[in-house]
Amino acid sequence: MERVLPAAVIPVIQSSIDYVYSFQPYVEPTLVLVPGFVNTQVEKIAEIAGQDVETTEYLLGMLICYPLGLIMTSLPYGKIRHIFSFILGAFLLQFTLGVQWIHQLITSLVAYAMFLILPAKLAKLAVPGFVMTYVTLGHLHRQFTNYLGWDMDFTGAQMVIVIKLYSLAYNLYDGEVLKAGGDVPKASKKCAPFALSKVPGIIEFLGYTFCFSNVLAGPAYEYKIYADACDGLLMYDKNGKAKGPIPSNVWPTLKPFLLSFVCLGLFVAGNGAFPILDPSDPQNSTPVVLTEEMLSRPWIKRYLYAWVSLFFIRQKYYFAWKNAEGANNIWYAGFEGFDAEGKAKGWENANNIDIVAFETAPNLKTLSGGWNKKTANWLARYVYMRTNGSLVATYGMSAFWHGFYPGYYMFFLSVPVITMCERLGKKKLSSRFPPGKWTPWGIVCILATSFVVEYMVMPFQLLAWDWGFTYWKSQFFFGHILCVIFFVVVGQFPSPKKKEN
Repeated sequence: MERVLPAAVIPVIQSSIDYVYSFQPYVEPTLVLVPGFVNTQVEKIAEIAGQDVETTEYLLGMLICYPLGLIMTSLPYGKIRHIFSFILGAFLLQFTLGVQWIHQLITSLVAYAMFLILPAKLAKLAVPGFVMTYVTLGHLHRQFTNYLGWDMDFTGAQMVIVIKLYSLAYNLYDGEVLKAGGDVPKASKKCAPFALSKVPGIIEFLGYTFCFSNVLAGPAYEYKIYADACDGLLMYDKNGKAKGPIPSNVWPTLKPFLLSFVCLGLFVAGNGAFPILDPSDPQNSTPVVLTEEMLSRPWIKRYLYAWVSLFFIRQKYYFAWKNAEGANNIWYAGFEGFDAEGKAKGWENANNIDIVAFETAPNLKTLSGGWNKKTANWLARYVYMRTNGSLVATYGMSAFWHGFYPGYYMFFLSVPVITMCERLGKKKLSSRFPPGKWTPWGIVCILATSFVVEYMVMPFQLLAWDWGFTYWKSQFFFGHILCVIFFVVVGQFPSPKKKEN
């Protein structure tokens, strides 16, 4: 942190962190769910696999969710499922994070007290403010103690719980205003399917915030989806009668599970062959994409290397999300239920990534909608809609939620530039060509979207301002320049006349 903070500030921050750390002896007795011999065995497994203990614990934690999901399906609906979800979620956090699991417990209990004490109109502001402040402090701690590092800590799981509690605050507010009637806000009407009429019981609440199948990597779906899966309302009516033929969960579980390991293999092999950062010292050494040897190559080779390396980087996210999708589908949390005619809707509740749709997105809206879908839902329902469609507020919140590395803001604050160009292109150009994703015009849009976004997103991976800026500079700032030229030139085109019916 010496490279970004004044020397006088560092001792003050360090003393504050040391004060928080002084409470660790009081937290250690809470680690009662993971026997000591388990940690010993994990260390042996990690040594045999040639991996660090943190990575091994995380992978094992993800895989453990599958047998836990099988047990969940055998449990009767109701409170026992909520208790199981909470206890096993707490186990996974203690197994992967150790004493840092306490942050999720503190956040949950404080937020629950706020739900009970504060009116919903105030809680929808106070709870999001609290959880965002908490994760902010976590991000700042991580950046201070492990600047530019990618080691695991509690902030990943904390980001998941932020979405849950932030959404829940608005669910309760929406339930209240819908019940009151009158002039109901438009956003509340759109989010009515997720509205709640009362604060959940503490057992149900903790079962949701600690839900074992999404506590590590998400997806953070709505409380109502979780509760209906635990209470049986997803598939049965109040009389216990099935709402339709219960579909098999075998293929919806196996498909994402198997695909996740394909993605893991691609990440391990591809990231080794096309690294972005220096594998020997990613925090301090010059990134591979900025080395003198790389910068001496022709521009097209440098760009293609970056494109391929980013493709392989994405595979680790695909692995985590697809693996979590299967873990939720195994106990039907990913099942969407039945329509009015008793037909199964599908398995989208826990689907957090549409890989093909994302990789072949013809525009930023499709690309954003296919990536980290449940986070996108949260931003759309509880930020975008609640700020009268502010893109700056939405992408700013997304960057804020991710942390405070400059690379995040370099990317997210560049996204509205692309969005403005896309809206202009849709208005001035798209109607002049035959519609369809795989038409010549559609393919041009796919290539253009990938071409510009891959340039824009690199600072997100590099994190540091100097690295991100140097990368854009090495690319001659072509993404930003092309967007400006496009906006100026296409803006002069006449809008096509609307076709008469």
